[in-house]
Amino acid sequence: MRRAVSVPVFCLFAAMLLPAKSLASQCYSLAQSVPGVRYAALDLVAVEAPEVTIRYVSHSSYRIETPGGVSIVTDFYGNWGGGDAPDVVTMNHAHETHFTEWIHEDIDHVLRGWNPSGDGPAKHELRVGDVYIRNVPTNIRSYGGTELSGNSIFVFEVADLCIGHLGHLHHRLTEEHYAMLGRLDIVMAPVDGTYTLDLPDMIAVLKELKARIVLPMHAFSGRSLGRFIEGMQDDFAVVDPGGDSITVSLTTLPRTPTVMMMPVAFGDFGGD
Repeated sequence: MRRAVSVPVFCLFAAMLLPAKSLASQCYSLAQSVPGVRYAALDLVAVEAPEVTIRYVSHSSYRIETPGGVSIVTDFYGNWGGGDAPDVVTMNHAHETHFTEWIHEDIDHVLRGWNPSGDGPAKHELRVGDVYIRNVPTNIRSYGGTELSGNSIFVFEVADLCIGHLGHLHHRLTEEHYAMLGRLDIVMAPVDGTYTLDLPDMIAVLKELKARIVLPMHAFSGRSLGRFIEGMQDDFAVVDPGGDSITVSLTTLPRTPTVMMMPVAFGDFGGD
């Protein structure tokens, strides 16, 4: 006598392993593959994961919109891309195109990637609405020397995603840096290869981080961009997302690590 086993039993197991978009076909094939089991093709009611929208503004500035309505602009220098002022801005100290002293009164939180007092590195641990923001300090070159902790890699933890912005990164990361960063799902990386970290080392850092999405920024020429793509494409897919923004959730992250070429990669080649 045949046993009747409900398809959702298999689906619960599959849900822990597979993106929601593939669950229906996967559960169907799982049920089919069990001898003596009578199956029914049932449509699943997918639970949608919360989505984050990331839009390129200019230079090294991206605007992050969280599911809870919090807006963040990275490496803010006065331009937030239109609309309402962001709730949070982050900055870095390399050049004036990465920070500003002129802060709009509607911006509630200003996170500088360096410590203006010079008394040790900047340290940020901030929760605003549904996002938790922290930083990992790195050094920057400064007039032939080194400004210790003049840059911060900011990490935004929201909607079960970890989003990292490398800022004006000037050196390879140490094991301690990687441990402090943890797993990053999305990384915004400067790809000029001159003012920031040289391209071979930047590519090595990104391959070590193994994020599912890499968003280039701080690009100054088609030549450096071409070298970046050439160095990445053996381990990463390279795609055009079709606009200046992406909307992503934990369940819609690409299975293959992917470089997404927003308009930064095609035209924003000026400044440092």
